[in-house]
Amino acid sequence: MELILWRHAEAEDGTGDDMARALTRRGHKQAKLMAAWLRPRLGNDWKILSSPAKRALQTAEALERHLEIRERLDTSCGPADVLRESGWPDAKGSVMVVGHQPTLGQVAAQLLGVPGDVAFRKGAVWWFSTRQRDGGGETVLKAVLNPDLLED
Repeated sequence: MELILWRHAEAEDGTGDDMARALTRRGHKQAKLMAAWLRPRLGNDWKILSSPAKRALQTAEALERHLEIRERLDTSCGPADVLRESGWPDAKGSVMVVGHQPTLGQVAAQLLGVPGDVAFRKGAVWWFSTRQRDGGGETVLKAVLNPDLLED
């Protein structure tokens, strides 16, 4: 299984409804840069799952692909919700989850087998996969990329 965790890009400061926070101009640029990097690397069989929060949807929409909004991936979700919604590690195929910190950092820490949280930059992707080796399953960290590395 392939799993990409994509944290939403930079969003407006929280002064009202947290779910309604939109991306900033910089956030839109981050999402477009990351989407441009991702597009040629994703096959047609990827399932894109997004939090219903506006900033996550705007980030995911930069891919210009069909996406599924999952209420269980909202800002209150936990690592178990992300893993359940994605089907990790047993789902067939490839899944991308567009969501929030600290949850995505907690998922990354769990997949890496490290205690606590992992810092997850705004707009960053962490790409994991599973493989069989010596009769057991392994988690492989394939890539970590922050959008500021893609800027001109």
